[in-house]
Amino acid sequence: MAILFYCIAFIVAVAALFYIFGYAYLFSGISKTYLRGKMSANIDDGKFFRSNIIHTTSPKLWEEDAQYNQKELPGKLADDLIHSNTASFLVVKNGKLIHEQYWNGYTPLSKTNSFSMAKAVTVMLFGKALEEGKIKSIDARFSDFFEEFKNKPFGQDLTLKNLAQMESGLDWEENYKNPFLPNAKAYYGRDLMKATFSRSFKENPGRRFEYQSGSTQFLGFALKKVLNQSLSSYLSEKFWIPLGMEQNAEWSVDESGMEKTYCCIHSNTRDFAKLGQLFLNNGKVGDQQILNPDFIEQMKTPTQNSKEIYGMGFWINNDNPIKHYYFLGLQGQYIIMIPEHQMVIVRTGSYNNLPKTDRGRPDQVKFLVNETVELFA
Repeated sequence: MAILFYCIAFIVAVAALFYIFGYAYLFSGISKTYLRGKMSANIDDGKFFRSNIIHTTSPKLWEEDAQYNQKELPGKLADDLIHSNTASFLVVKNGKLIHEQYWNGYTPLSKTNSFSMAKAVTVMLFGKALEEGKIKSIDARFSDFFEEFKNKPFGQDLTLKNLAQMESGLDWEENYKNPFLPNAKAYYGRDLMKATFSRSFKENPGRRFEYQSGSTQFLGFALKKVLNQSLSSYLSEKFWIPLGMEQNAEWSVDESGMEKTYCCIHSNTRDFAKLGQLFLNNGKVGDQQILNPDFIEQMKTPTQNSKEIYGMGFWINNDNPIKHYYFLGLQGQYIIMIPEHQMVIVRTGSYNNLPKTDRGRPDQVKFLVNETVELFA
């Protein structure tokens, strides 16, 4: 009996220390992963978080190509997709659906976590806010929205463009495995502002590329400040409805209702593909221009500081003979645009051991581009 008492007392004491030192979010993380048989965040965890709905009103189905699903994936490509625990693989060519395949119980209606593909969506919202004059300049200072940053070392010079280009100088280690680092606190915690605004800056903005979820969350806070509505409703109004998305989507939020703008839009593969097609169409849906072409050009233009691999929200590969740029999310979520072949590739799934030896870019993206173009060109 005494042993049980001391065990309970120890657990209570440890729990109290976690709360005192700001690690209470770990309990949320444990309940959403280990207690559900998962080792980390996963593509199906959207139902465990609060979310805002991204509404659609007039769904428009993809037109199918005459060769839709007529070609079987070659062994090399099929093996790679299966080995990497792929949930869905979809190809659009010339604006028509030409291939669609699902594994492990996933279907065209399955909604999965975008993870960091949402970063490019946040940059899209930034572009729309600029276009509508809600934000006056791409070089607007973050401290114009949050005055407390005028007194932070290096913070007073931070611009929204720095945030979009991942050149913020923020002290943020982009680590997905260590539960004590800021990514886990932002993902599982209750207060995104507390998780991000507590971070300091380690250098002047604009000097160095460093991919950081915190930068995109900062950009999201600036957007929320000027929109006078949720980012989810703005995304619905400006993109989801005009694109004729097939389903409502959900965007994970903290307890205040603030979207996790660095991640966590839960949608289906067909609708993710419509985001890619928007960029191949240079921001147009039919005759309607819904995103400024000049801003799109900035998004897909690689920066010098990133050594030509990142623009604003997009990863870029102009080294490959088949040039492409793409949305990229944890565990291998991709929306890949290949302008030369008017092709969009979407791959979703769960692959925790994704190799990134292609100058920081996933090897699998280049492989999928080359194999898919060979098959459907």
